[in-house]
Amino acid sequence: MSHPFFILALLCASLLPSIAFASAGGSKAPLDLTNHWIGFTAIGVFVVAYILVMVEEFTHLRKSKPVILAAGIIWALIAWYYQTQGFTNEAEVAVRHNLLEYAELMLFLLVAMTYINAMEERNVFEALRSWLVHKGYNLRQLYWITGLLAFLISPIADNLTTALLMCAVVLAVGNGNQKFILAACINIVVAANAGGAFSPFGDITTLMVWQKGITTPQGAVDFWAFFALFLPALVNWLIPAAIIHFSIPNEDPDCSNEAAYMKVGAKRIIALFILTIITAVSFHNFLHMPPVIGMLTGLGYLQVFGFYLKITQKNVPSSAHDGQFGDVVGFDIFNKIARAEWDTLLFFYGVVLCVGGLGFIGYLALVSELMYVDLGPTTANVIVGALSAIVDNIPVMFAVLTMMPDMSMGQWLLVTLTAGVGGSLLSIGSAAGVALMGQAHGQYTFFGHLKWMPVIALGYGASIMVHLWVNSALF
Repeated sequence: MSHPFFILALLCASLLPSIAFASAGGSKAPLDLTNHWIGFTAIGVFVVAYILVMVEEFTHLRKSKPVILAAGIIWALIAWYYQTQGFTNEAEVAVRHNLLEYAELMLFLLVAMTYINAMEERNVFEALRSWLVHKGYNLRQLYWITGLLAFLISPIADNLTTALLMCAVVLAVGNGNQKFILAACINIVVAANAGGAFSPFGDITTLMVWQKGITTPQGAVDFWAFFALFLPALVNWLIPAAIIHFSIPNEDPDCSNEAAYMKVGAKRIIALFILTIITAVSFHNFLHMPPVIGMLTGLGYLQVFGFYLKITQKNVPSSAHDGQFGDVVGFDIFNKIARAEWDTLLFFYGVVLCVGGLGFIGYLALVSELMYVDLGPTTANVIVGALSAIVDNIPVMFAVLTMMPDMSMGQWLLVTLTAGVGGSLLSIGSAAGVALMGQAHGQYTFFGHLKWMPVIALGYGASIMVHLWVNSALF
């Protein structure tokens, strides 16, 4: 393990609030273990686990397994040492706080994946593939269409859901063409992350900044302030997309031109999915409830509709079950839940708990001093984006909001941009990238994405420069 990588891993691992347990009601200050063998061991365990995640393509060891094991080891070390120092429940309070963070994320993703699986079973994506093929689009045109849709849909929905939708279309159209699928998935991840950066509803990190109610000398960072990031976000997507475009063969899709039809209930499931997104946004925006409550309410919509499909079976001729109507009785909501990408969901558990443990050890104060005092806010915010390529941007942004550095509106928008699009640098840097690695398993991989990182980094740097230029009045 090289020394620079170790330092980078140390910095990124620390970006989760070490004061989490204190805010959750701990009665004693957390112990500073940053120079203790417990802290060094925990960092080593985390780095080894992440190396195993990165080489999944070669070892075929599912990415969730090493991080889950690492999470258990890290928290066992913390809990054991706290017990020896007379702290009876501080570690428990801290890990419960992190577990709640994960539960909200996992249930949100589970509902989104269930809807995706339901639409896939109802032939929604197959019908869309068929429509695109019959329109006569070649692979390069399809590459741009799916990327543009990802960029335009993610500000309304979230970038993860958008990426899952577009990836399903790419897999259906690509039909095993690995070169096209890899390029299109990279394009989707970059486009979805960029599109989500300029809308409060497009990315969880953007939503966190908006809901925080930050006030700056230039005014409040309100709903409309984020749209100043539209042009930088567009540049972030277009530059790598234009370069990757030339790697795609200029040929027609190698797939059947047979017409495909959506099964009965497909359009209503799409409508319920849109209603679910609206419900989640409304719960958070108007009722001040966690968005996951709205998503789970939306899962109830699908459950009730699935029951409706089942009881209306008697109105469908038996000869139609294998045609456009599909197997109506076969629609079982729990089968759709079971088909969720559990490796991805459990990977997030391992990451949240690992980084939570490392943050609880006490690295946040060190990183805050180094980044926002010694380096300055612009450099620090650029580094935040780079760190979010290794650690999910949610804990990274949560750490920044906990530190609450004194910054101008331009700087707050800069960190929103970098945290949102910086995750595109690596496939493991964003929820969209991790989810697509599971959805297009073996075709969109960590190393497949890594070889295009310099091109993506070019777009990342250009988007920062554009923001510093067009929004200079906000600094």
